[in-house]
Parts: sequence; structure tokens; C-alpha cells
Amino acid sequence: MAGASFGGHAFAEPRLLAQALTHRSAGSPHYERLEFLGDSLLNLIVAEQLYARWPKADEGAMTRARAELVRESALAGVARGLDLGARLTLGPGEMKSGGHRRDSILADALEAVIAALYLDGGFDACRQAVLPWFEPLLAALPPLHRVGKDAKTRLQEWLQARQLPLPVYALLGETGDDHDKTFRVGCTLAEPAAASEGSGSSRRAAEQAAAEAVLAGLQGT
Repeated sequence: MAGASFGGHAFAEPRLLAQALTHRSAGSPHYERLEFLGDSLLNLIVAEQLYARWPKADEGAMTRARAELVRESALAGVARGLDLGARLTLGPGEMKSGGHRRDSILADALEAVIAALYLDGGFDACRQAVLPWFEPLLAALPPLHRVGKDAKTRLQEWLQARQLPLPVYALLGETGDDHDKTFRVGCTLAEPAAASEGSGSSRRAAEQAAAEAVLAGLQGT
């Protein structure tokens, strides 16, 4: 991997990047040790940003915001934006089952790449490469008072505050192979009468999307 680079960083030791992009199904060395280190580095980078950007936030709010930013689905989304899946080295079984598209593998590999950046170039170089990946997520964080409350919780609180019936969620359908399903869920309110649909890679994610759509209608956003 002579001349290997990632995120604008040219690796002095390409073997680090190669290891970070190698799943255990493809043999050793693979990315799991790097993933361990990268997880801590990412938490530090994100925590540092939240501390600087939210001078009035307490520990709880910053902890919840960090959890939103470093959860598996968020990391997988960042990895897809970097087309990381196309660069992974997987064993035949994982290749056949679409491992390069799986959230868990993409998230783990992204953390491993972060560790490789750190080991190769130091913390400043790592942070410089990583921050642009997460800037859209940082910018899209909800207002401070809503951080950590998902759409289903916010919808429930909105209804309870007005002593209205709770929403009903129903699975409307699912498509795709077992390893790459998309779920479609409906969210219905009796009062005020409202209904919306949402989709996601899990039933829970689809419920959240449906609740967000109903909330948007209720709040006129």
C-alpha cells in the first residue's frame, strides 16, 4: 500500500492503514486492537468539541450529545460518506453476506482508521483529519434542551403534557435480504388525528423516523 492515504492524511506507515481496513475474517493483523484505541480517541475528539462549543452545557447534556454522535449508526453513516466499505478487506463469507455494508463493521473499521491516523501522525494530525467527518453531525445537533431525547420520547412528552392518548406504532412492511432489511412503520395519533410513516434499517429506527414525521406536523416544522 505504498502511498496509502485516508482523509487527506498520507501514511508514513501504510501497514497501519492496511490493518485498520482488514476484518478478522480476512486474517491477521486485523482491525480489532486498533478499534479499541480508536473508540477512545473519537470520544476524546468529540468531547473536546462539545466542551468548546457548549460553554453552558452540563456534564449530562454533553454525555448525551456525545452518545448521539458516536453511536454505531452515526459512525456507519460517516463511513459510508467516506466510501470506507469499498476499501475493506473481508473474508469470502463476509464479502458474500455484504459485510462491507453492515453498520457494525463500518463503525468498527472507522474507529480503527482513527487509531491508525493517530499512531501514524499523532493526535493533532488525527484530529485534523477526523473533525471534518463529524462537522455535519455536530452542526445538526438539536437544541441543548432536546439533546438525548429521541423522537418517540419527545412525541410522548408532547402528548402527555396535553393529556392526550399515546401514539400507536404498527409495522407496515419490510423489504430486503435478512442482512440488509428496511422496515416501514406507521405512527398514528387518535387526538389530534395524525399519521405518518417512517423507514429504517431496524424497526426501532423506523419508529423513530415515523415519530419525527408526526412531530414535525404537530409543530409545523
